[in-house]
Amino acid sequence: MQGTMSLVGVSAPFMEDDMTTRSPDAAEPLLTPAEVAALFRVDPKTVTRWAKAGKLSSIRTLGGHRRYRESEVRALLAGIPQQRVEED
Repeated sequence: MQGTMSLVGVSAPFMEDDMTTRSPDAAEPLLTPAEVAALFRVDPKTVTRWAKAGKLSSIRTLGGHRRYRESEVRALLAGIPQQRVEED
């Protein structure tokens, strides 16, 4: 369905979201760069660099922000050896 949306007196056409056209992947949880960075204990900019280098795939929001699939992040996290703590 098509209609118009008014925003501060400006009319613009828009398309209503049809939930039946969404892909099955759409239900998968997505993480922000800050959330991924917290899991890996790195700076969010590092996560962005990983995405640019192809180490981690990202999805762009309509606003241009990166989001990461939780399953992919968890799989990458599982492949990193845990830091050992030495006992005195």
